[in-house]
Amino acid sequence: MKKIIIFLLAFLGFLGNVKAIDFDLNSKNAILYNLDEDTILYEKDSEKQTFIASLTKIMTAIIAVENINDLDEKVTLTYEDFAGLIEADASVAGFYVGEEVTIRDLLYGLLLPSGADAAQALTRIVAGSREEFVKKMNDKALELGLLNTHFVNETGLHDEEHYSTVKDVAVMLKYALQNPTLKEILSNPTYTTSDNSKSFFSTVMAYKNHYDLEMDYLIGGKTGTTDEAGLCLATFARGGNTNYLLVTTGAEDDGGHIKDAKTIYDYFISHYDTYEVISENDLILSLKTVNSKEKEVVFNANKTLNKYLLKDFDKKNLIYQYEGVDKVNYFTKVGTKLGTVKVILNDEIIDNIDIILTEKLTFSLIAFLINYWYGVLIILLIMIFIFIKKINTT
Repeated sequence: MKKIIIFLLAFLGFLGNVKAIDFDLNSKNAILYNLDEDTILYEKDSEKQTFIASLTKIMTAIIAVENINDLDEKVTLTYEDFAGLIEADASVAGFYVGEEVTIRDLLYGLLLPSGADAAQALTRIVAGSREEFVKKMNDKALELGLLNTHFVNETGLHDEEHYSTVKDVAVMLKYALQNPTLKEILSNPTYTTSDNSKSFFSTVMAYKNHYDLEMDYLIGGKTGTTDEAGLCLATFARGGNTNYLLVTTGAEDDGGHIKDAKTIYDYFISHYDTYEVISENDLILSLKTVNSKEKEVVFNANKTLNKYLLKDFDKKNLIYQYEGVDKVNYFTKVGTKLGTVKVILNDEIIDNIDIILTEKLTFSLIAFLINYWYGVLIILLIMIFIFIKKINTT
């Protein structure tokens, strides 16, 4: 018996019975992504314009790493890097004028303690001026499709023309996490500078620890706060087999942003997870054959299929509903679509599998004669008739 492998497993992006949830949040805006399927699981005014404070520094970091080749290059900090920070009461990493640091030090100082001093230093190094650096930020925003985002500065200090949406920030963070360097920085709870003179601590983890929240699933992220923006938070986490990304803005209560994060993450991690719905080589379908030595053709999965589903998922509840030809003929060409299998769970279609013939069957003369005996008999009778007629004429 030959095994014919499924040619295509079509991924539909089904959310596995995820229902709309109405959380009582302190944050005004929120969005939660399933990073593995790139699907939105929850949102609250996700496209509403909002101030994002130091979440801005995610884009600052993106521009820096994409425009500086050697992150271990040493640079000397100047007065320009600290201009206006005291007056603005901006958060700083603790660098000082004349200090020699690496670009990597600046990036960690930018993202962990949210240092505006690091932001302004990177601006000078990359572009020479804020105006040119911000242009790069806005150009990158357009490239990423962040149509509701506009930057005025690299620090996130308040400006009425400096805004975004939690949906845009989520896209920005997803993009940043594709860069190994930025993902490593955003995931680190602590960092010691190259000269061992300073240690930085993640403000995300500081909030979690301060409120003594059990959030072992939390990997990292970025915080932000101004009077106008409220408490803002962009984080990513892994619960069970699923990777998540959450952005919230506009929280006003003490610790409201990190508490909201726990509320949202805890709900989805406790109720849902990603399951291997179809495993490689799972039997999907078998069809009888015609004119072939093989009695049947077996169609197996050639890859695994993972889906985000309620935790009551049981593979035994899957139903494979086939629509197509009931037999495979030897004369059917390789590559022919025979039909489609609908994978059904709880009365919902979670995937469609095209059944494609990928191997030529082996011809069986005996099977052919059995299937078409009447035709063969007619041909034999005609031949006998011609033979007899020819004898009689001679």
